[in-house]
Amino acid sequence: MTTLTQQEDVILRVENIHKSYGNVEVLKGVSFSVRKGETKVFIGPSGTGKSTLLRCINQLTIPDKGQIWLHGEEVTHSKKNINFFRQKMGMVFQNFYLFDHLTALRNVEIALIKVKGMKKDAARDKAMEELARVGMDSFAQHYPSQLSGGQAQRVSIARALAMDPDVMLFDEPTSALDPELIGEVLEVMKDLARGGMTMLVVTHEMGFACSVANEIMFMEEGTILESGSPEKLLNAPQYERTRQFLRKLTDLYGELGKVNG
Repeated sequence: MTTLTQQEDVILRVENIHKSYGNVEVLKGVSFSVRKGETKVFIGPSGTGKSTLLRCINQLTIPDKGQIWLHGEEVTHSKKNINFFRQKMGMVFQNFYLFDHLTALRNVEIALIKVKGMKKDAARDKAMEELARVGMDSFAQHYPSQLSGGQAQRVSIARALAMDPDVMLFDEPTSALDPELIGEVLEVMKDLARGGMTMLVVTHEMGFACSVANEIMFMEEGTILESGSPEKLLNAPQYERTRQFLRKLTDLYGELGKVNG
């Protein structure tokens, strides 16, 4: 039974989201809710709608059907307030999308000036604070071409954090990185989760998922086939399709590890 307190804690609610591209139905009625401070991780094969789902939540992609609420206010079909909602839902992509001609500092502060209307000095202070939060303050004057992939991704996380979002959306944030650079990005994300940031993460990094996720959702063919705690999903998945996928992850990345209760 859901208590009133639990309902009040729900920060994001996604209900019956559908999305098609031509005759291809990518999302087929996805629903879930997220309480403040939770980290939810989406896993599943490529092409099952995970990235499209995050883009629909952020309204970068407009769903064909369904509704999304943030703090009880509907995000879908809210053209007038869409920029406000996007500020409240920071998004980090596979590729970093930094401005090549701007330093790390300028990449973070530019939206604070242009979108939030902050004064330059205040924006610079805020940008430096967020760069320090992800361990990149000593690289503030470096350009993207002077940064490793992991460093560039940390700058993109700082840029999203600078807008003071209520929810952070991560779309496979380590998939474009060399293996030795993945850890530094995951550590930043773990720190955010442990610090109480509400997060939705699309990833195959099961070590990360096991360490911080409140719930893992396995997506298959545009739906959430199965969800549960890391312990439940890894130790006792309900569906054979989930077991097959987890076995493939083990073949690709090594032993996923069993989660102890």
